Amino acid sequence: MYEFYNANSRGNFVNDCVVRAISVAECKTWDETYDELSELAQKDGILLDDVRFVDDYLDRKYRRVPFHSLTVDELCDEYPRGTFLITMLGHITVMIDGIIYDIFDCRDRPIWNVWQVNEKCDNFRTWLFDKFFFFVYNVVVKLRNS
Repeated sequence: MYEFYNANSRGNFVNDCVVRAISVAECKTWDETYDELSELAQKDGILLDDVRFVDDYLDRKYRRVPFHSLTVDELCDEYPRGTFLITMLGHITVMIDGIIYDIFDCRDRPIWNVWQVNEKCDNFRTWLFDKFFFFVYNVVVKLRNS
């Protein structure tokens, strides 16, 4: 199953899939995740969306899941529970309890690697609603003050 979700804190549609996917998987804001990944990538002298950086970062934090030539959709069926980060040609996405959260539907793509994320939001939808409510509140406050 696929559900549209853009974790980008400014609502932009840019090449930020690494930040978007990891922020959702770790229940962090886009900004927190961007800052953390940027700092680590800078120390390594590499861009945060480089495949080597992403693979090394995820290998240090999570366990790779063995799979056999699956598409993202087939992985959703095989692992209906849990949080997973999934890489494929030119992209990374997040799957939580069998649902892909992303700005486009990538379920037909073949998988490169999969990591199971240890930590999980107690309730992703509640976390998502709270984050949305906070965003709307800030917009209203800014409009009132202008």
